[in-house]
Amino acid sequence: MSSLPLVFSAPRRGQPPRHLADLSPEQRAEAVAALGERPLRAKQLSRHYFARLSADAPTMTDIPRSARAVLVTELLPPLLTEVRSVSCDNGATSKSLWRAHDGTLVESVVMRYADRTTVCVSSQAGCGMACPFCATGQGGLRRNLSTAEITEQVRAAAMARDGGLGPPGRLSNVVFMGMGEPLANYRRTVDAVRRICDPVPLGFGISQRSVTVSTVGLVPAIRRLAGEGLSVTLAVSLHAPDDELRDELVPVNTRWKVAEVLDAARYYADRTGRRVSIEYALIRDVNDQPWRADLLGSVLRRALGPLVHVNAIPLNPTPGSKWDASPKRAEREFVRRVIAAGVSCTVRDTRGREIAAACGQLAAADR
Repeated sequence: MSSLPLVFSAPRRGQPPRHLADLSPEQRAEAVAALGERPLRAKQLSRHYFARLSADAPTMTDIPRSARAVLVTELLPPLLTEVRSVSCDNGATSKSLWRAHDGTLVESVVMRYADRTTVCVSSQAGCGMACPFCATGQGGLRRNLSTAEITEQVRAAAMARDGGLGPPGRLSNVVFMGMGEPLANYRRTVDAVRRICDPVPLGFGISQRSVTVSTVGLVPAIRRLAGEGLSVTLAVSLHAPDDELRDELVPVNTRWKVAEVLDAARYYADRTGRRVSIEYALIRDVNDQPWRADLLGSVLRRALGPLVHVNAIPLNPTPGSKWDASPKRAEREFVRRVIAAGVSCTVRDTRGREIAAACGQLAAADR
């Protein structure tokens, strides 16, 4: 089904200039000192960026005019320029296409609900996991995003929500479910999570429990993540309960089989106390059979017990693709059977079909 190779190491090219969000608080103080400024300036700059969501030198009136230009030029360089933004669902869903300094295109999506606002961010430009039903996966991997390029997507989403963070109505949740495999860009993804969750002004101050990191099942990285001392939700893109089909739908399964992935997920759940989310895109006549629903429920119940929830996702098909979403009747029966097996399961709200919100579609159209 997929002719592209798996790519775990991104090309070393096109990395952006250093940015405040790339640096830990200690590194920020060192960077400011290296520019001949007092360490206090690092805290002031962090407050403007993470609390006031500003990278605009003229607004930083608490910093001497003579220092502002240098600090902003050296530590707050522009990283992403919005190419275009499209919206639907009466403005509740908006997707932005961003161009990085080297011309690389990435996407983010903001979804507004009654009780929360979520941004879906990209961690890589493209993806090396080669899943055949995914527009990004079929486009290949261009490069990893920097910590700051990931963080900038969050800041842009927060600015779009009345210039602030926190519920209700403002940005409250971040999901790493955009372009790329987050755990293949491991260090930058984890550093971005810390910038997102560190208390203001060190970071944006979003709760770790409001952040979700997805993976197709990079077993060593899942186990490593369990030791980071974070309480983010782990989402495993499973899409099939049996190795025969998953080898085709999720090619990384040829490296780590279903049982190994779920064993690592259980390790994560045990270490963090967090329930694991299983992502399952329902594809017509491919993985939506009743017997696969029974098998999924059985496998998950045995591997994860109560520490699991299944998100059944109606496939958002890409133009020209042979893949299509399961009929509603098959979807309802699938969910019923998983629940009957003793596993929590719901259908995820599907947003943005009319604006090419499936990951990678907007970038592919622009290229």
